[in-house]
Amino acid sequence: MSDIDVIGEACEPARNRRSGGRANRVAVRSAPLAENLRPVRGGMKGGQYKPLTDAGIAKIHASALEALEVIGLSQAPPSGVELLTNAGAIQGDDGRIRFPRALVEDMLNIAARDITLFGRDPKYDLHLTGTNVHYGTAGAAVHIVDPITLDYRESTAQDLYDAARLVENLDNIHFYQRTMVCRDVVDNFDMDINTLYGCLSGTKKHVGTSFSDPSHVQGCFDLLHMVAGGEDKWRERPFVSNSNCFVVPPMKFAEESCITMEACIRAGMPMLLLSAGQAGATAPAPIALTIVQAMAECLAGVVYANAIKPGATCIFGTWPFVSDLRTGAMSGGSAEQALLTAGCAQMHRFYNLPGGAASGISDSKLPDMQAGWEQGITNTLAGLSGLNMCYEAVGMHASLLGFCMESLILGDDLLGQAMRCVRGIEVTEDSTSIEAMKEVCLGGPGHYLGSDQTLKLMQTEYIYPAVGNRMSPKEWNEAGKPLLLDKAIQRKNLILSKAGRQIDPEIDAAIRATYNIHFK
Repeated sequence: MSDIDVIGEACEPARNRRSGGRANRVAVRSAPLAENLRPVRGGMKGGQYKPLTDAGIAKIHASALEALEVIGLSQAPPSGVELLTNAGAIQGDDGRIRFPRALVEDMLNIAARDITLFGRDPKYDLHLTGTNVHYGTAGAAVHIVDPITLDYRESTAQDLYDAARLVENLDNIHFYQRTMVCRDVVDNFDMDINTLYGCLSGTKKHVGTSFSDPSHVQGCFDLLHMVAGGEDKWRERPFVSNSNCFVVPPMKFAEESCITMEACIRAGMPMLLLSAGQAGATAPAPIALTIVQAMAECLAGVVYANAIKPGATCIFGTWPFVSDLRTGAMSGGSAEQALLTAGCAQMHRFYNLPGGAASGISDSKLPDMQAGWEQGITNTLAGLSGLNMCYEAVGMHASLLGFCMESLILGDDLLGQAMRCVRGIEVTEDSTSIEAMKEVCLGGPGHYLGSDQTLKLMQTEYIYPAVGNRMSPKEWNEAGKPLLLDKAIQRKNLILSKAGRQIDPEIDAAIRATYNIHFK
Protein backbone atom coordinates (compact mmCIF):
# COMPACT_ATOMS: atom_id res chain seq x y z
CA MET A 1 0.00 0.00 0.00
CA SER A 2 1.31 3.44 -0.89
CA ASP A 3 1.72 6.37 1.48
CA ILE A 4 -1.30 7.89 -0.27
CA ASP A 5 -3.54 5.07 0.83
CA VAL A 6 -2.11 5.04 4.35
CA ILE A 7 -3.08 8.69 4.67
CA GLY A 8 -6.49 8.01 3.17
CA GLU A 9 -7.12 5.17 5.63
CA ALA A 10 -6.11 7.33 8.59
CA CYS A 11 -8.70 9.94 7.65
CA GLU A 12 -11.62 7.60 6.85
CA PRO A 13 -14.31 6.92 9.48
CA ALA A 14 -14.18 3.54 11.24
CA ARG A 15 -17.54 2.51 9.75
CA ASN A 16 -16.16 2.76 6.22
CA ARG A 17 -12.95 0.93 7.11
CA ARG A 18 -15.02 -2.09 8.19
CA SER A 19 -16.61 -2.22 4.76
CA GLY A 20 -15.05 -4.86 2.57
CA GLY A 21 -16.00 -2.99 -0.61
CA ARG A 22 -13.82 0.01 0.11
CA ALA A 23 -10.91 -2.16 1.24
CA ASN A 24 -11.07 -4.04 -2.03
CA ARG A 25 -11.17 -0.80 -4.03
CA VAL A 26 -8.14 0.50 -2.13
CA ALA A 27 -6.31 -2.74 -2.86
CA VAL A 28 -7.12 -2.42 -6.56
CA ARG A 29 -5.93 1.20 -6.65
CA SER A 30 -2.72 0.25 -4.82
CA ALA A 31 -1.69 -2.29 -7.45
CA PRO A 32 0.90 -0.74 -9.78
CA LEU A 33 -0.24 0.04 -13.30
CA ALA A 34 1.83 -0.17 -16.44
CA GLU A 35 2.90 3.31 -17.48
CA ASN A 36 0.73 3.29 -20.61
CA LEU A 37 -2.37 2.40 -18.56
CA ARG A 38 -2.10 5.15 -15.95
CA PRO A 39 -4.92 7.70 -16.24
CA VAL A 40 -2.41 10.56 -16.44
CA ARG A 41 1.33 10.73 -17.09
CA GLY A 42 3.89 13.18 -18.34
CA GLY A 43 3.88 13.90 -22.05
CA MET A 44 0.15 13.60 -22.70
CA LYS A 45 -0.99 15.63 -25.69
CA GLY A 46 -2.72 18.97 -25.20
CA GLY A 47 -3.54 21.63 -27.75
CA GLN A 48 -7.33 21.73 -27.40
CA TYR A 49 -7.36 25.35 -26.20
CA LYS A 50 -6.42 28.05 -28.74
CA PRO A 51 -6.93 31.66 -27.63
CA LEU A 52 -5.29 32.98 -30.83
CA THR A 53 -6.89 32.76 -34.25
CA ASP A 54 -4.80 31.78 -37.28
CA ALA A 55 -4.92 35.42 -38.39
CA GLY A 56 -3.77 36.52 -34.93
CA ILE A 57 -0.82 34.12 -35.02
CA ALA A 58 0.21 35.44 -38.44
CA LYS A 59 0.06 39.06 -37.22
CA ILE A 60 2.14 38.30 -34.13
CA HIS A 61 4.76 36.51 -36.22
CA ALA A 62 4.92 39.36 -38.75
CA SER A 63 5.27 41.97 -36.01
CA ALA A 64 8.01 39.97 -34.28
CA LEU A 65 10.02 39.78 -37.49
CA GLU A 66 9.51 43.49 -38.07
CA ALA A 67 10.69 44.27 -34.54
CA LEU A 68 13.87 42.25 -35.12
CA GLU A 69 14.57 44.03 -38.42
CA VAL A 70 13.72 47.57 -37.30
CA ILE A 71 14.48 47.68 -33.56
CA GLY A 72 16.89 44.82 -33.00
CA LEU A 73 18.62 44.10 -29.68
CA SER A 74 21.30 46.10 -27.93
CA GLN A 75 24.23 45.25 -25.63
CA ALA A 76 25.44 41.98 -27.12
CA PRO A 77 28.83 40.90 -25.76
CA PRO A 78 31.75 41.10 -28.22
CA SER A 79 31.65 37.32 -28.71
CA GLY A 80 27.94 37.55 -29.49
CA VAL A 81 28.45 40.39 -31.95
CA GLU A 82 31.00 38.29 -33.80
CA LEU A 83 28.77 35.19 -33.84
CA LEU A 84 25.66 37.05 -34.92
CA THR A 85 27.22 39.24 -37.59
CA ASN A 86 29.09 36.25 -39.04
CA ALA A 87 25.71 34.51 -39.28
CA GLY A 88 24.18 37.44 -41.17
CA ALA A 89 22.89 39.86 -38.54
CA ILE A 90 23.70 43.55 -38.94
CA GLN A 91 25.20 45.81 -36.30
CA GLY A 92 24.09 49.41 -36.77
CA ASP A 93 25.92 52.61 -35.90
CA ASP A 94 23.88 52.65 -32.69
CA GLY A 95 25.40 49.31 -31.69
CA ARG A 96 22.11 47.41 -31.95
CA ILE A 97 22.06 44.03 -33.65
CA ARG A 98 19.30 43.74 -36.25
CA PHE A 99 18.08 40.50 -37.75
CA PRO A 100 17.05 40.28 -41.42
CA ARG A 101 13.92 38.23 -41.94
CA ALA A 102 15.78 35.71 -44.13
CA LEU A 103 18.33 35.09 -41.34
CA VAL A 104 15.61 34.33 -38.81
CA GLU A 105 13.87 31.99 -41.23
CA ASP A 106 17.14 30.21 -42.05
CA MET A 107 17.92 29.65 -38.37
CA LEU A 108 14.38 28.43 -37.71
CA ASN A 109 14.93 25.85 -40.43
CA ILE A 110 17.96 24.35 -38.67
CA ALA A 111 16.70 24.73 -35.08
CA ALA A 112 16.38 21.52 -33.08
CA ARG A 113 12.92 19.99 -32.88
CA ASP A 114 11.45 16.91 -31.22
CA ILE A 115 14.10 17.04 -28.53
CA THR A 116 14.45 14.90 -25.41
CA LEU A 117 15.37 16.29 -22.02
CA PHE A 118 16.98 13.40 -20.22
CA GLY A 119 16.54 12.29 -16.64
CA ARG A 120 19.26 10.36 -14.86
CA ASP A 121 16.72 7.53 -14.90
CA PRO A 122 15.39 6.98 -18.44
CA LYS A 123 11.83 6.57 -17.16
CA TYR A 124 11.90 10.31 -16.43
CA ASP A 125 12.94 11.36 -19.97
CA LEU A 126 10.84 14.23 -21.33
CA HIS A 127 10.00 14.05 -25.02
CA LEU A 128 9.34 17.59 -26.21
CA THR A 129 7.49 17.07 -29.43
CA GLY A 130 4.17 18.37 -30.75
CA THR A 131 1.79 19.25 -27.93
CA ASN A 132 3.25 16.89 -25.30
CA VAL A 133 2.72 18.47 -21.87
CA HIS A 134 5.01 18.27 -18.83
CA TYR A 135 4.57 20.03 -15.50
CA GLY A 136 7.43 21.00 -13.21
CA THR A 137 8.95 23.56 -10.91
CA ALA A 138 11.08 26.66 -11.37
CA GLY A 139 11.71 30.02 -9.79
CA ALA A 140 14.14 31.75 -7.51
CA ALA A 141 12.15 32.23 -4.32
CA VAL A 142 14.08 33.85 -1.49
CA HIS A 143 11.72 32.68 1.25
CA ILE A 144 10.18 29.48 2.57
CA VAL A 145 6.51 29.77 3.51
CA ASP A 146 5.36 28.17 6.77
CA PRO A 147 1.59 27.71 6.42
CA ILE A 148 1.19 26.98 10.15
CA THR A 149 3.00 29.97 11.66
CA LEU A 150 2.28 32.13 8.57
CA ASP A 151 5.94 33.20 8.58
CA TYR A 152 8.30 33.76 5.68
CA ARG A 153 11.92 32.82 6.41
CA GLU A 154 15.02 32.82 4.22
CA SER A 155 15.40 29.71 2.06
CA THR A 156 18.42 27.44 2.47
CA ALA A 157 20.38 24.80 0.57
CA GLN A 158 18.71 22.16 2.76
CA ASP A 159 15.29 23.44 1.69
CA LEU A 160 16.27 23.16 -1.98
CA TYR A 161 17.43 19.57 -1.46
CA ASP A 162 14.30 18.64 0.49
CA ALA A 163 12.06 20.06 -2.22
CA ALA A 164 13.94 17.96 -4.79
CA ARG A 165 13.38 14.87 -2.65
CA LEU A 166 9.66 15.58 -2.60
CA VAL A 167 9.55 16.04 -6.38
CA GLU A 168 11.28 12.69 -6.85
CA ASN A 169 8.29 11.07 -5.14
CA LEU A 170 5.43 13.08 -6.68
CA ASP A 171 4.17 11.46 -9.88
CA ASN A 172 2.54 14.51 -11.45
CA ILE A 173 5.63 16.74 -11.21
CA HIS A 174 7.76 15.69 -14.14
CA PHE A 175 10.94 17.76 -13.73
CA TYR A 176 12.72 19.81 -11.08
CA GLN A 177 14.07 23.21 -11.98
CA ARG A 178 15.59 25.00 -9.00
CA THR A 179 12.85 26.52 -6.87
CA MET A 180 14.69 28.81 -4.50
CA VAL A 181 17.88 30.69 -3.70
CA CYS A 182 20.24 29.17 -1.13
CA ARG A 183 20.32 32.23 1.09
CA ASP A 184 22.60 30.55 3.65
CA VAL A 185 25.40 30.19 1.09
CA VAL A 186 27.33 33.46 0.95
CA ASP A 187 29.90 32.70 -1.75
CA ASN A 188 28.33 32.89 -5.22
CA PHE A 189 30.31 29.98 -6.64
CA ASP A 190 29.36 27.81 -3.67
CA MET A 191 25.76 28.88 -4.18
CA ASP A 192 25.77 27.74 -7.82
CA ILE A 193 27.38 24.43 -6.81
CA ASN A 194 24.91 23.84 -3.98
CA THR A 195 21.97 24.75 -6.21
CA LEU A 196 23.06 22.25 -8.85
CA TYR A 197 24.06 19.50 -6.46
CA GLY A 198 21.06 19.96 -4.19
CA CYS A 199 18.76 19.32 -7.16
CA LEU A 200 20.73 16.30 -8.37
CA SER A 201 21.01 14.80 -4.90
CA GLY A 202 17.26 14.92 -4.43
CA THR A 203 15.94 13.62 -7.74
CA LYS A 204 16.81 11.65 -10.86
CA LYS A 205 14.23 13.59 -12.86
CA HIS A 206 15.46 16.18 -15.34
CA VAL A 207 16.95 19.18 -13.54
CA GLY A 208 17.11 22.83 -14.52
CA THR A 209 19.58 25.26 -12.99
CA SER A 210 21.31 28.57 -13.66
CA PHE A 211 24.72 30.12 -13.07
CA SER A 212 25.28 33.49 -11.43
CA ASP A 213 28.59 34.12 -13.19
CA PRO A 214 30.19 32.75 -16.39
CA SER A 215 33.36 31.94 -14.45
CA HIS A 216 31.40 29.34 -12.45
CA VAL A 217 30.42 27.26 -15.45
CA GLN A 218 33.55 25.11 -15.64
CA GLY A 219 33.49 24.14 -11.97
CA CYS A 220 29.84 23.16 -12.26
CA PHE A 221 30.55 21.05 -15.32
CA ASP A 222 33.35 19.31 -13.46
CA LEU A 223 30.73 18.33 -10.88
CA LEU A 224 28.31 17.20 -13.61
CA HIS A 225 30.98 14.98 -15.14
CA MET A 226 31.60 13.40 -11.73
CA VAL A 227 27.90 12.63 -11.33
CA ALA A 228 27.57 11.33 -14.91
CA GLY A 229 30.68 9.15 -14.76
CA GLY A 230 32.71 11.20 -17.24
CA GLU A 231 32.28 13.90 -19.85
CA ASP A 232 31.43 11.38 -22.54
CA LYS A 233 28.60 9.96 -20.44
CA TRP A 234 27.33 13.49 -19.78
CA ARG A 235 27.28 14.38 -23.47
CA GLU A 236 25.41 11.15 -24.31
CA ARG A 237 22.56 12.01 -21.91
CA PRO A 238 22.76 15.59 -20.58
CA PHE A 239 20.37 15.52 -17.62
CA VAL A 240 20.56 19.21 -16.65
CA SER A 241 19.40 22.22 -18.67
CA ASN A 242 20.47 25.82 -18.20
CA SER A 243 17.74 28.35 -17.49
CA ASN A 244 19.29 31.31 -19.24
CA CYS A 245 17.91 34.87 -19.16
CA PHE A 246 19.94 35.89 -22.18
CA VAL A 247 17.80 39.00 -22.67
CA VAL A 248 16.83 41.87 -20.40
CA PRO A 249 13.48 43.07 -21.73
CA PRO A 250 12.79 45.18 -23.60
CA MET A 251 15.06 44.05 -26.43
CA LYS A 252 18.50 44.02 -24.77
CA PHE A 253 20.97 41.20 -24.46
CA ALA A 254 22.24 40.29 -20.99
CA GLU A 255 25.99 40.16 -21.49
CA GLU A 256 27.03 37.72 -18.74
CA SER A 257 24.13 35.37 -19.43
CA CYS A 258 25.02 35.34 -23.13
CA ILE A 259 28.60 34.36 -22.32
CA THR A 260 27.25 31.61 -20.05
CA MET A 261 24.96 30.44 -22.84
CA GLU A 262 27.86 30.17 -25.27
CA ALA A 263 29.87 28.05 -22.81
CA CYS A 264 26.96 25.79 -21.88
CA ILE A 265 25.93 25.06 -25.46
CA ARG A 266 29.50 24.14 -26.37
CA ALA A 267 29.61 21.85 -23.32
CA GLY A 268 26.50 19.99 -24.47
CA MET A 269 23.93 21.43 -22.09
CA PRO A 270 20.33 21.99 -23.25
CA MET A 271 19.32 25.63 -23.10
CA LEU A 272 16.13 27.31 -21.95
CA LEU A 273 16.16 30.56 -23.96
CA LEU A 274 14.31 32.67 -21.43
CA SER A 275 12.61 36.00 -22.11
CA ALA A 276 10.74 37.25 -19.02
CA GLY A 277 9.23 40.65 -19.74
CA GLN A 278 6.46 41.99 -17.52
CA ALA A 279 3.42 43.40 -19.32
CA GLY A 280 2.97 47.08 -18.53
CA ALA A 281 6.51 47.38 -17.15
CA THR A 282 9.30 45.79 -19.22
CA ALA A 283 6.89 44.59 -21.91
CA PRO A 284 3.98 46.39 -23.61
CA ALA A 285 0.59 46.45 -21.89
CA PRO A 286 -1.46 44.83 -24.70
CA ILE A 287 -1.41 41.05 -24.27
CA ALA A 288 -0.86 40.49 -27.99
CA LEU A 289 2.05 42.97 -28.16
CA THR A 290 3.61 41.42 -25.06
CA ILE A 291 3.62 38.13 -26.97
CA VAL A 292 5.16 39.91 -29.98
CA GLN A 293 8.06 41.15 -27.87
CA ALA A 294 8.57 37.73 -26.28
CA MET A 295 8.62 36.10 -29.72
CA ALA A 296 11.09 38.65 -31.08
CA GLU A 297 13.45 38.24 -28.13
CA CYS A 298 13.37 34.43 -28.23
CA LEU A 299 13.74 34.34 -32.01
CA ALA A 300 16.91 36.38 -31.49
CA GLY A 301 17.93 33.65 -29.05
CA VAL A 302 17.28 30.97 -31.67
CA VAL A 303 19.59 32.80 -34.07
CA TYR A 304 22.25 33.25 -31.39
CA ALA A 305 22.16 29.63 -30.17
CA ASN A 306 22.28 28.17 -33.66
CA ALA A 307 25.13 30.49 -34.59
CA ILE A 308 27.06 28.91 -31.72
CA LYS A 309 26.11 25.35 -32.70
CA PRO A 310 23.69 24.53 -35.52
CA GLY A 311 20.87 22.42 -34.13
CA ALA A 312 21.68 23.27 -30.50
CA THR A 313 19.20 21.71 -28.07
CA CYS A 314 17.06 24.64 -26.98
CA ILE A 315 13.67 25.31 -25.40
CA PHE A 316 11.84 28.35 -26.76
CA GLY A 317 11.29 30.05 -23.42
CA THR A 318 8.78 32.82 -24.02
CA TRP A 319 7.99 33.58 -20.42
CA PRO A 320 6.13 36.92 -20.21
CA PHE A 321 4.57 37.94 -16.92
CA VAL A 322 1.68 40.25 -16.02
CA SER A 323 1.59 43.45 -13.98
CA ASP A 324 -1.29 44.64 -11.86
CA LEU A 325 -1.51 47.98 -13.63
CA ARG A 326 -2.94 49.68 -10.55
CA THR A 327 0.31 49.14 -8.63
CA GLY A 328 2.90 47.79 -11.07
CA ALA A 329 3.25 44.65 -8.96
CA MET A 330 3.58 41.28 -10.63
CA SER A 331 0.34 39.31 -11.00
CA GLY A 332 1.42 35.78 -11.91
CA GLY A 333 -1.85 34.16 -10.86
CA SER A 334 -4.11 36.31 -13.04
CA ALA A 335 -6.35 35.31 -15.92
CA GLU A 336 -4.20 37.53 -18.14
CA GLN A 337 -1.18 35.41 -17.18
CA ALA A 338 -3.06 32.27 -18.18
CA LEU A 339 -3.90 33.83 -21.56
CA LEU A 340 -0.31 34.99 -22.12
CA THR A 341 1.06 31.53 -21.42
CA ALA A 342 -1.51 29.80 -23.63
CA GLY A 343 -0.92 32.28 -26.44
CA CYS A 344 2.81 31.66 -26.24
CA ALA A 345 2.19 27.91 -26.44
CA GLN A 346 0.25 28.44 -29.67
CA MET A 347 3.17 30.37 -31.12
CA HIS A 348 5.54 27.54 -30.16
CA ARG A 349 3.37 25.21 -32.21
CA PHE A 350 3.37 27.70 -35.10
CA TYR A 351 7.18 27.59 -35.13
CA ASN A 352 7.15 23.85 -34.31
CA LEU A 353 9.72 24.50 -31.58
CA PRO A 354 9.91 22.83 -28.16
CA GLY A 355 8.61 25.50 -25.80
CA GLY A 356 8.21 26.42 -22.17
CA ALA A 357 6.50 29.16 -20.20
CA ALA A 358 5.29 30.00 -16.70
CA SER A 359 2.14 28.49 -15.20
CA GLY A 360 0.93 27.88 -11.67
CA ILE A 361 2.32 30.98 -9.98
CA SER A 362 0.19 32.24 -7.11
CA ASP A 363 0.07 35.80 -5.86
CA SER A 364 -1.41 34.49 -2.61
CA LYS A 365 0.99 34.30 0.31
CA LEU A 366 -0.27 30.89 1.47
CA PRO A 367 -1.72 27.65 0.04
CA ASP A 368 -5.29 28.90 0.38
CA MET A 369 -8.36 29.20 -1.85
CA GLN A 370 -6.81 32.06 -3.84
CA ALA A 371 -3.75 29.93 -4.53
CA GLY A 372 -6.04 27.10 -5.60
CA TRP A 373 -7.94 29.07 -8.20
CA GLU A 374 -4.83 30.83 -9.50
CA GLN A 375 -2.81 27.63 -9.86
CA GLY A 376 -5.78 25.66 -11.18
CA ILE A 377 -6.69 28.11 -13.94
CA THR A 378 -3.17 28.86 -15.16
CA ASN A 379 -1.97 25.23 -15.10
CA THR A 380 -5.07 23.87 -16.78
CA LEU A 381 -5.01 26.42 -19.61
CA ALA A 382 -1.27 25.89 -20.07
CA GLY A 383 -1.80 22.15 -20.41
CA LEU A 384 -4.83 22.48 -22.65
CA SER A 385 -2.84 24.80 -24.93
CA GLY A 386 -0.21 22.08 -25.42
CA LEU A 387 2.68 23.81 -23.64
CA ASN A 388 5.60 21.36 -23.61
CA MET A 389 7.20 22.62 -20.38
CA CYS A 390 4.92 24.20 -17.76
CA TYR A 391 7.39 25.85 -15.39
CA GLU A 392 6.72 27.19 -11.88
CA ALA A 393 3.62 25.00 -11.83
CA VAL A 394 3.64 24.21 -8.11
CA GLY A 395 4.89 25.59 -4.83
CA MET A 396 5.33 29.24 -5.78
CA HIS A 397 3.65 31.98 -3.74
CA ALA A 398 3.79 35.76 -3.31
CA SER A 399 4.47 36.23 -7.03
CA LEU A 400 7.59 33.99 -6.90
CA LEU A 401 9.00 35.41 -3.65
CA GLY A 402 7.97 32.44 -1.50
CA PHE A 403 8.11 28.66 -1.86
CA CYS A 404 5.94 26.29 0.21
CA MET A 405 6.70 22.58 0.67
CA GLU A 406 3.10 21.79 1.58
CA SER A 407 1.95 23.59 -1.55
CA LEU A 408 4.20 21.26 -3.54
CA ILE A 409 2.30 18.30 -2.06
CA LEU A 410 -1.10 19.88 -2.74
CA GLY A 411 0.07 20.86 -6.22
CA ASP A 412 0.72 17.23 -7.11
CA ASP A 413 -3.02 16.59 -6.70
CA LEU A 414 -3.87 19.75 -8.64
CA LEU A 415 -1.59 18.81 -11.54
CA GLY A 416 -3.09 15.33 -11.69
CA GLN A 417 -6.52 16.89 -12.18
CA ALA A 418 -5.14 19.38 -14.73
CA MET A 419 -3.49 16.60 -16.70
CA ARG A 420 -6.75 14.65 -16.68
CA CYS A 421 -8.32 17.64 -18.42
CA VAL A 422 -5.43 17.62 -20.90
CA ARG A 423 -6.05 13.95 -21.65
CA GLY A 424 -9.62 14.76 -22.60
CA ILE A 425 -12.38 12.34 -23.59
CA GLU A 426 -11.57 9.31 -25.69
CA VAL A 427 -14.43 8.49 -28.05
CA THR A 428 -14.10 4.93 -29.38
CA GLU A 429 -16.36 2.05 -30.36
CA ASP A 430 -15.96 0.57 -26.88
CA SER A 431 -16.52 3.83 -25.00
CA THR A 432 -19.77 4.57 -26.87
CA SER A 433 -21.20 1.04 -27.08
CA ILE A 434 -24.59 0.71 -25.36
CA GLU A 435 -24.01 -2.93 -24.35
CA ALA A 436 -23.26 -1.94 -20.73
CA MET A 437 -26.41 0.19 -20.68
CA LYS A 438 -28.50 -2.74 -21.94
CA GLU A 439 -27.14 -5.05 -19.26
CA VAL A 440 -27.95 -2.59 -16.47
CA CYS A 441 -31.29 -1.27 -17.70
CA LEU A 442 -32.90 -4.37 -19.19
CA GLY A 443 -33.28 -6.66 -16.20
CA GLY A 444 -30.05 -5.65 -14.50
CA PRO A 445 -29.43 -3.97 -11.12
CA GLY A 446 -30.27 -0.48 -12.35
CA HIS A 447 -26.81 0.93 -11.59
CA TYR A 448 -23.25 0.57 -12.88
CA LEU A 449 -21.36 0.37 -9.57
CA GLY A 450 -20.38 -3.29 -9.84
CA SER A 451 -20.31 -3.70 -13.58
CA ASP A 452 -17.25 -5.19 -15.28
CA GLN A 453 -16.85 -2.02 -17.33
CA THR A 454 -16.82 0.19 -14.23
CA LEU A 455 -14.25 -1.99 -12.45
CA LYS A 456 -12.10 -2.18 -15.57
CA LEU A 457 -12.00 1.60 -15.97
CA MET A 458 -11.65 2.40 -12.29
CA GLN A 459 -7.88 2.94 -12.49
CA THR A 460 -7.34 3.76 -16.14
CA GLU A 461 -10.10 6.32 -16.79
CA TYR A 462 -10.23 8.05 -13.41
CA ILE A 463 -7.63 9.73 -11.21
CA TYR A 464 -7.93 9.98 -7.44
CA PRO A 465 -6.50 12.72 -5.22
CA ALA A 466 -3.78 11.79 -2.77
CA VAL A 467 -4.70 14.38 -0.15
CA GLY A 468 -7.88 15.93 -1.53
CA ASN A 469 -10.96 15.11 0.56
CA ARG A 470 -14.07 13.60 -1.04
CA MET A 471 -15.88 12.49 2.14
CA SER A 472 -19.48 13.36 2.88
CA PRO A 473 -19.96 15.86 5.73
CA LYS A 474 -21.07 12.99 7.99
CA GLU A 475 -17.99 10.91 7.20
CA TRP A 476 -15.76 13.94 7.59
CA ASN A 477 -17.21 14.63 11.01
CA GLU A 478 -16.79 11.00 12.08
CA ALA A 479 -13.15 11.08 10.93
CA GLY A 480 -12.41 14.01 13.24
CA LYS A 481 -12.82 16.76 10.63
CA PRO A 482 -9.39 16.33 8.97
CA LEU A 483 -8.05 19.46 7.29
CA LEU A 484 -6.43 19.48 3.86
CA LEU A 485 -3.27 21.16 5.14
CA ASP A 486 -2.87 18.55 7.87
CA LYS A 487 -2.94 15.78 5.28
CA ALA A 488 -0.40 17.66 3.13
CA ILE A 489 1.95 18.00 6.10
CA GLN A 490 1.53 14.32 6.91
CA ARG A 491 2.35 13.26 3.37
CA LYS A 492 5.31 15.64 3.19
CA ASN A 493 6.79 14.27 6.40
CA LEU A 494 6.21 10.68 5.32
CA ILE A 495 8.00 11.21 2.00
CA LEU A 496 10.95 13.03 3.57
CA SER A 497 11.33 10.33 6.20
CA LYS A 498 11.88 7.75 3.45
CA ALA A 499 13.43 9.68 0.55
CA GLY A 500 17.14 8.98 0.26
CA ARG A 501 19.93 10.69 -1.63
CA GLN A 502 19.93 10.01 -5.38
CA ILE A 503 23.73 10.01 -5.73
CA ASP A 504 26.02 7.02 -5.32
CA PRO A 505 27.68 7.24 -1.85
CA GLU A 506 31.21 7.10 -3.26
CA ILE A 507 30.49 9.89 -5.74
CA ASP A 508 28.78 11.89 -3.02
CA ALA A 509 31.83 11.55 -0.77
CA ALA A 510 34.14 12.64 -3.59
CA ILE A 511 31.99 15.67 -4.37
CA ARG A 512 31.80 16.69 -0.72
CA ALA A 513 35.59 16.39 -0.48
CA THR A 514 35.96 18.69 -3.50
CA TYR A 515 33.21 21.26 -2.96
CA ASN A 516 31.73 23.12 -0.01
CA ILE A 517 28.32 21.44 0.24
CA HIS A 518 25.89 23.07 2.68
CA PHE A 519 23.13 20.47 3.01
CA LYS A 520 23.13 17.09 4.72
